[in-house]
Amino acid sequence: MTVTWEDLGWERLAAGVGRCRLPGWDCTAGLVVGEDAALMVDAGSSLDEGARLRAGAQELAGRRVTHLALTHPHFDHVFGAAAFPGARVYGAAGVDALFAPGGQGREALRSDAVAEGLDAWRAREAVDALVTVRHEVHRACTLDLGGGRRVRLADVGPGHTGHDLAVLVPVLVPGAPAVVFCGDLVEESGEPQAGPDAVPSRWPAALDRLLELGGDDALYVPGHGAVVDAAFVRAQRDALAARFGVSR
Repeated sequence: MTVTWEDLGWERLAAGVGRCRLPGWDCTAGLVVGEDAALMVDAGSSLDEGARLRAGAQELAGRRVTHLALTHPHFDHVFGAAAFPGARVYGAAGVDALFAPGGQGREALRSDAVAEGLDAWRAREAVDALVTVRHEVHRACTLDLGGGRRVRLADVGPGHTGHDLAVLVPVLVPGAPAVVFCGDLVEESGEPQAGPDAVPSRWPAALDRLLELGGDDALYVPGHGAVVDAAFVRAQRDALAARFGVSR
């Protein structure tokens, strides 16, 4: 019997494209499947969660995850990354320096995770296993997953952090929507969070770039919450501009 996305608790967004809303922080992890390769978008908040995502993705894709895109360097999106051995890891330009062993970036991730309620041992385990982001995206790059499935990775930040990566899955089947994985540049289940690493003055412009990337008809997948449309992203952009006093 063929396993469906829904059977495994995932949400199908388009042919070969879906996402999982994870418990706890309502964080999104995405999956894009081609004939030759599979891309995971974000990795969950712990090694255990990453391992569960890997197992589900492998069952849905029929192959191991070959590529992993990290939308931004926050624990709930990156702590499961080491559970994808052999995957090519992508992130926005400059993000790998935050993961350097012994660096302040690792300690900040651990402290934030524990403050947000992650078990201290699991947080330390994940920090110690953090992966190297060997493929940093400067502006944009395209991944060919086979069977006509190409995915665009774009460094659209800074905004929510100094290193925000968006993932565009263009239309493959006529009549289907494009899909944009936004990371936490867009949030639906709560007000967008601006922590100490946010760049509020440039966040609205990052959403302009996101809208340019996806266009009016795309499905926009927030880092937290339900899938939204371009009108929602524009409204959130305008709200952020007003909140942070950014002239439009």
